[in-house]
Amino acid sequence: MKPPSLALAITDAPRALVDAAVLQLSAPLLRRMPGAKGRHSVMVIPGFLGHDTGNGQLIRFLRDLGYHTIGWKQGRNLGPSSFSEERLTETLVRLADTGDGRVSLVGHSLGGIYAREIARTAPDAIRQVITLGSPFGQGHEQASNASRLYRQLNPGDPEIQLNSAPPPVPITAIYTRADGIVNWRTSVQSGKHANVHNIEVLGSHIGLTMNSAVWYWVARKLREH
Repeated sequence: MKPPSLALAITDAPRALVDAAVLQLSAPLLRRMPGAKGRHSVMVIPGFLGHDTGNGQLIRFLRDLGYHTIGWKQGRNLGPSSFSEERLTETLVRLADTGDGRVSLVGHSLGGIYAREIARTAPDAIRQVITLGSPFGQGHEQASNASRLYRQLNPGDPEIQLNSAPPPVPITAIYTRADGIVNWRTSVQSGKHANVHNIEVLGSHIGLTMNSAVWYWVARKLREH
């Protein structure tokens, strides 16, 4: 499977600015959506090269809707070598204790891959997983325009071995066919599975956490589960 075209790749960041501009217009309406039912804890995990600061607007939006929402608190996501699994687990346990004992995970790109694997190893602690442009599908190794940089920043680390089957929790996979970083097909859950929902939105890869349609679907899915 090939990565996105050069045209999509070089326009992804500029298109993210458009996503952000549209969001500013729609945010007041989105904040009127129905909020959390009961105590509901959420962690937002950034994508490759991302940081909690970049997800600040999404985190604040979910807090405004009544969700106890935090970032992953591990600094910039440079790959598996850049964070401590032990510290991340400790953060998840503390977050779960603030709610009903389970956490909803929202992961952008590489962050969504982490979220799926966390749910696979500790399904009782995870309420649901929502991925945003996460390349978890088969053939993802050759289908990303960021793979070379990823390998440079994680020398000696083996490529993340992914199980393309969904973990045993409700899964929402949000993707855009105009993704300029990863082939959108790798962000779609294939096969027929219970509690799995693939959702297509218009927009860029980089701008998925600032996309008004993504905000709508994240809020809707959090309330459903």
